Amino acid sequence: MSHPRIDFDPFGEPRPPGTTHAMLDELREQCPAFRSSARDGFWVLTRYADILAAYQDTTAHSSRAIAVIDPDPSYRWIPVMLDPPEHTTWRRLLRPLFTPARAAAMEGAVRRRCAELIDALAAGGGCDFVADFARRYPTAVFLEFMGLPVSRLEEFLEWEYAILHAPPAEGGRVEAMGRVAALFQELIAERRRDPRDDVVSAAIAFEPDGRPVTDDELLQLCTLLFLAGLDTVAAQLSYSFWHLARHDADRARIAAEPGIVPDAVEELLRAYSLVLPARRLTTDVTKQGCPMHAGDMVMLPLAMANRDPRMFPDPRTVDFDRASNRHIAFGAGPHRCLGSHLARLELRVALEEWHRRIPHYRIPQDARPAEHASLVLGLDTLPLTWER
Repeated sequence: MSHPRIDFDPFGEPRPPGTTHAMLDELREQCPAFRSSARDGFWVLTRYADILAAYQDTTAHSSRAIAVIDPDPSYRWIPVMLDPPEHTTWRRLLRPLFTPARAAAMEGAVRRRCAELIDALAAGGGCDFVADFARRYPTAVFLEFMGLPVSRLEEFLEWEYAILHAPPAEGGRVEAMGRVAALFQELIAERRRDPRDDVVSAAIAFEPDGRPVTDDELLQLCTLLFLAGLDTVAAQLSYSFWHLARHDADRARIAAEPGIVPDAVEELLRAYSLVLPARRLTTDVTKQGCPMHAGDMVMLPLAMANRDPRMFPDPRTVDFDRASNRHIAFGAGPHRCLGSHLARLELRVALEEWHRRIPHYRIPQDARPAEHASLVLGLDTLPLTWER
């Protein structure tokens, strides 16, 4: 049976912001599913209904591999790379640490960190939003969440850059991962000796399937929180402020109507969805006429689902008054993002506090913002200027 084959590889050199979303939009309208000839080859589902169904079907779609750029991983981040019933056990244990109430209890600390960063920038009249705010802010929140001193912020920023953003030629990724692992191993040992009121201490008390949690399991959990929590919030902020700097009416409305911010967060999550997750098939299936086989990787781009005109009228337009916004920016099904409540809080607070202090800003005419793509889309740089 013939099926569409396309040389689709979003993981290339930096490009102008919005390029990848436009490419995904074009491919979705060409075909509902296709085979990419890039790398080792992988399938791509392009439309909301099929992508949602795949996330909900954990029997045929294994999370043992979650990225087409690494189809045979040696690591096992907990809980996102577990399948049921093991995944079910871990979600049950972790859920109390990620409730709306738990996120709400952090709002004071989150707002304080956010305000401190913006106040330090405001008098300067400009910044690289990505380096000076979007990366620093969620990293500071992460340190608070993990019970680590904020004095380690610069250290964590260096590690995050080396692991997630440094060009391969620069090297340092393996060394940085080793240092992160060593720090978390030290933290786990400290919390076993002296528990505190933080997420690591709570996780040490877990008993998956009635047995004590192991240090390796705790390390895989901490690693996931580090990689997922920092990069996704920073990337979402970068696209949100790129949009607002280019759309005066939306920016002015957020500044004038703080009550619209929660709806603005949801619409920006939909319009600029970031993650390019994948699953490994456990059985042969046929989707949209494409014969897929057990062991094949299937990419399920959230941006393709959330900008599908079959689900969202005029999907490329950012509309803070959108009547129905059933986006899946945080995924769907059993693996839906545990940290969504905290992420929403961080995004809401950032929009509120920034526009309270700096309501008018723009991208300089000679600036060249750039986006990257790995497992997560994001901006490398976003120069902004404003009147002091």
